[in-house]
Amino acid sequence: MTVTRRAFELHNSQGDPIRGDVYHGAGSESGKAIVVCHGFKGFKDWGFFPYLGEQLHTKTGYPVMTFNFSGNGVGPDLLNFSELDKFERNTFSKELDDLQVVLDSAEQGALPDIDPCRQFGLLGHSRGGLSAIVTASEDPRVRCLVTWAAIASLDRWPEERKAEWRRTGKIEILNTRTGQLLPLGVGLLEDAEQNAERLDPLRAAKRLQVPYLIVHGAEDESVSIVDAEWLLDAGPADSTRLERIEAAGHTFGAVHPFKGTTEHLSRAIDASAAWLADHL
Repeated sequence: MTVTRRAFELHNSQGDPIRGDVYHGAGSESGKAIVVCHGFKGFKDWGFFPYLGEQLHTKTGYPVMTFNFSGNGVGPDLLNFSELDKFERNTFSKELDDLQVVLDSAEQGALPDIDPCRQFGLLGHSRGGLSAIVTASEDPRVRCLVTWAAIASLDRWPEERKAEWRRTGKIEILNTRTGQLLPLGVGLLEDAEQNAERLDPLRAAKRLQVPYLIVHGAEDESVSIVDAEWLLDAGPADSTRLERIEAAGHTFGAVHPFKGTTEHLSRAIDASAAWLADHL
């Protein structure tokens, strides 16, 4: 199957651009689509994401949308963290709002080359899993869910780190790939605390009424496999499954720039595509 990739640009209520791509081809299923959410320090053109978009479309027949959250820090060149002011102001709630813009635009037929979509499957990686879980628990248009290496808690900072954050108004996170120091504004911490119930991945998983596949590497160095087990316990007992990939890490062996698939990545994609095809 030939897969076409078409770029789009949307804008959220603050006027910030949400840059994305639609993967589709001749004979694409109409009325339904898959939406992929990247994680912290991720972006739609990082490593495996373009390959994932192509493979999910090829294996399911559904259009696939990948996009950059408006505050992810990557600018119009789509590759470099050149918008650190937006990265600093980003919050979990803003990412949820961005995802709603993508879903609404797809439903309204505002994305290139595809018919209006009224049913969605979501796939979120790492912190993008939070956006996917919460949205799947709130939006009836979402019919099935997949997360990769998803976090099960937002409380990931020691108390002394939080105190420094409040005192200075921001903290800096090293991007080991680029060597940049990326600023996190205190608004992110305040959002997590003020909206703790809505943003709790486990509470959201308990509210789910859709089939949920959890994909996680047993040797994930960034998000422990324990997070996956907590999500499994929280999700609907009769429609939640854990695909545990032995020896796999946080990105299933994929790197940036992308150097091709791996055994672990192929297994994650195959399991996800089968789940989405069966339940969407």
